[in-house]
Amino acid sequence: MNSHFFLRGLIIGISIAAPVGPIGILCIRRSLTQGQLSGFVSGLGAATADAVYGCVAAFGLTFISDVLIEQKFWIRLVGGAFLLYLGIRTILAEPVREQGATVRSSPIGAYASTFILTLTNPMTILSFAAVFAALGVGSMGGDYLSAGLVVGGVFLGSATWWLTLSTIVSLFRKRFSVKSLRWVNRAAGAILCGFGVFALVSVPFLRTPLLVSWSV
Repeated sequence: MNSHFFLRGLIIGISIAAPVGPIGILCIRRSLTQGQLSGFVSGLGAATADAVYGCVAAFGLTFISDVLIEQKFWIRLVGGAFLLYLGIRTILAEPVREQGATVRSSPIGAYASTFILTLTNPMTILSFAAVFAALGVGSMGGDYLSAGLVVGGVFLGSATWWLTLSTIVSLFRKRFSVKSLRWVNRAAGAILCGFGVFALVSVPFLRTPLLVSWSV
């Protein structure tokens, strides 16, 4: 039975998604200001990107990981700039006029923004390498079934986390006044800008060669 590979994938998906970062801030903010659906769809974008990186690790696609690591300077540069853009937009965004009303938003835009943000973080793939090694799930060679189960588990675990987070946050949505939501936008935007500035400031250091071993 290969069910243990799926369970390990679930653990990996949750452990990668759970730490609070820019994606978590976006999910929380969108769940409060735009509703549960927007928050969950935002999380699905991140879950999809997690599954992509899971494929790279589980199927042993080292040529892709090598390219990502080699181009980490430009990837981090784009990711940092995108975070700044989202942060400024969030600060300037006006909350809904009526408490509890739903903001018109594009699910595709919410999904795409978090998908791109997750993919443009070169540290994500290094995190996957570390977690895969810790749980004894490395490149599986020709065992495509086991690799597929791990990737499916990663996606479902990540998606479950975002569904849980967006559901819990949205329960408190009606308790926020328009003024409170405006401060939520400002606080979330400031945090996103902070992540963006940190990413851009650390870009020069990414020129330093980084040796990563995928043999686990």
